[in-house]
Amino acid sequence: MLIENPLMEARQVTLYYGASEALRDVTLQAAPHQITALIGPSGCGKSTMLRCFNRMNDLIPHVRLSGQILYRTHDLYHPDIDPVEVRRKIGMVFQKPNPFPKSIYENVAWGARLNGYRGNMDELVERCLRQAALWDEVQDQLRKSALALSGGQQQRLCIARTIATEPEVILMDEPCSALDPIATLRIEDLMRELKERYTIIIVTHNMQQAARVSDYTAMMMLTDDRAAGTIIEFGETQRLFTTPSDRRTEDYITGRFG
Repeated sequence: MLIENPLMEARQVTLYYGASEALRDVTLQAAPHQITALIGPSGCGKSTMLRCFNRMNDLIPHVRLSGQILYRTHDLYHPDIDPVEVRRKIGMVFQKPNPFPKSIYENVAWGARLNGYRGNMDELVERCLRQAALWDEVQDQLRKSALALSGGQQQRLCIARTIATEPEVILMDEPCSALDPIATLRIEDLMRELKERYTIIIVTHNMQQAARVSDYTAMMMLTDDRAAGTIIEFGETQRLFTTPSDRRTEDYITGRFG
């Protein structure tokens, strides 16, 4: 399916790590203020594809990418584009919470300060912690080490840290895989709230999570020669989970393989 006026778009993206092909001819769109989920078996390139959207793969030696990644119709891999600016506009939350070994306050303020934020930092920190549904729990502990927080709190702090640099897109690479069910539900509730302000692309192995939180879903598999990952089906989540058009999608989401 095609999305009218997508905020982000991958067009025929193929990626190599050295001589090893990781992605082949991937085309994908992300609608503004919607959650797009990437699902599929381990090793099919979901996280690699996610990192293409903010040029995180540039940090890996010997990576080659062909095709286009478009953000507001601009090619993010054009030579004139600054990858640091790309990562400011397209933030990322990783699988394992990774707060800085600093205070809760400094975790939120650090990136904004590096990006030259000139406003009231106290107000920014409070606003971001509120948006991350963490303020009520930590407002009296802002000088406490972030490492003392629970896993779920740390992940919400990492989300607050990401939105402090005022991105438009948030990438989430299995953000709940290290969390217990209660913390997972908190993050899912938070994602639904955040999509009012941000566009979210998430990688998840949890089919129930993809069905609960996403608006669109892309099913990834290895190509027939098993050399690289590609998208075999993309569409609105409700349709894809109830009446998938590809038998492999149905087999995967019902647990018959993968």
